[in-house]
Parts: sequence; C-alpha cells; structure tokens
Amino acid sequence: MEIQRQAPSAPQTVNPSRNQGGQRSLRLVLSLVVMAAVALLAGWKAGDVPGATFLIVAAVVGAYMAINIGANDVANNVGPAVGSGALTLAGAIVIAAFFEAGGALIAGGDVVSTIKKGIIDPALVGDANSFIWLMLAALLAGAVWLNIATALGAPVSTTHSIVGAVLGAGIAAGGWGVANWSTMGTIAASWVISPLFGGIIAAGFLYLIKRSVTYQADMRQAARRVVPLLVAAMAWAFSTYLIIKGLKKIWVVQLGHATLLGLVVAVSSSTCW
Repeated sequence: MEIQRQAPSAPQTVNPSRNQGGQRSLRLVLSLVVMAAVALLAGWKAGDVPGATFLIVAAVVGAYMAINIGANDVANNVGPAVGSGALTLAGAIVIAAFFEAGGALIAGGDVVSTIKKGIIDPALVGDANSFIWLMLAALLAGAVWLNIATALGAPVSTTHSIVGAVLGAGIAAGGWGVANWSTMGTIAASWVISPLFGGIIAAGFLYLIKRSVTYQADMRQAARRVVPLLVAAMAWAFSTYLIIKGLKKIWVVQLGHATLLGLVVAVSSSTCW
C-alpha cells in the first residue's frame, strides 16, 4: 500500500510594508481620537463663554502639538532604555507621561514666559485679537514642522521650533521691530554653548565610566561601587535645579540652600543602591 506524503507547505511570509502600513494607520487613528477627546473636553469646559469655538480650536492644535512633542522628545528620552530592554514600551510611556507633565508644571514657567513676551513684544503687535491669532499660528506652524521633521527622522528641537514659529509669526504680524533681538541672540548662543559644554561633560563621564567600570577586571563589582555615585551626582544636579525653578513661586530658595537640599536627595538616592 503506497502512502502518499503531502509536500510541506511553503512558510507564510509577512509583508513588512503591509505591517508598517497597519502601524501607521493605528497611530493616525489614535492621534485623531486624542484630538477629538480634547475637543470634546474643551467644548464641555468652555460652555457658552465668548470665543468658545476659538478655545476649542486652540485646544485641538495644542493636542496636535503635544502628540508631535511626544513623538519627538519622548522618543529621544526613553529610546535607549526601551532599546536596551531596561524598560518595556508601555512602562516607558507611563514614566514619560508622568515626568514630562511634572517637569512642565514644575519648571516650565520660565519657558512659557519667554515664549509669551520674551521673543516678541506683545504691545507692538497691535491688538489682542492679532496677538491671539499670532500665537495660534505659531503653535500650528511648530506642530506641523515637528510632524514633518519627525516623519523624516530629522534631529530637531521642539523648543527651538516654537521659538522660531513665534518669531516668524510676530514679524509677519508686526514687522521686524516687534522682535526682541537680544533675547534671540541669547537663545542662538545657547545653540552653540549647550552642545559644546554638554559634549565636554558627557565625554568626561564616559572616560570616567570606562576607566572605573569597563576596563576593570570585575566589572560587576566596579559598577556596584561607581554607579551609586553617578546616580547621586545626577540626583544632586536635577533636584537642585528643580528646587530653584519649581519652588520659586511659593518659596524663594537661595542657591546654597537648594544645593544642600539637593545633596540630601543625592545621599538618599545613593543609599537606595
């Protein structure tokens, strides 16, 4: 009796382009759902107040901007942790959402003040309605540019994008004299100074880590000895900055006192290791 064997079927292949297209569609749908939810919430809060429609439009544009900031900045912040497997994607999103919102609420006042009246002089714009339309146009322009740059993978700064958008909209509304060029000069200088000093400090820490951990015979033991000190240094710098910036509206803390409080946080964080 002859037994016929069925030839093994060819393995099914997944079309990468179809998979990527599905992911893009899902991201688009989720973004639209978020903006629709924001529109409904803004409409519910605005009620029948004058200019309610404008408030709803501004809230939707703000949500669109927030989505692009999340796609650009948050990906930079949590990308290494997710890529290395230290955090899951869901955990990274939760942590980023909490601390991004906390950072904006605690230390974002100075940035908002600079964008509101530091880049351009609102008194030179003309009237309040023109200034409102100006800022809405700047917000929309910054969001669109971030969307394009993120889609292309271009390394851009969200803060500098909105700064450029406010400057351009202000010049279009009130002419070249409306701009605060001294503030813009300071911001432009930071584009050079911050990467330069950041690179020098990062190179110094990389050299320290290589000499004290990577090139040691027992890297695990060396890491246990060095990493708590590095965490303490980071906690000291961040907590001192947040104490100075975040509490100044309710409690003015001098640099020396903030440094001591930051040192307490640093010692506490290092002992947890």
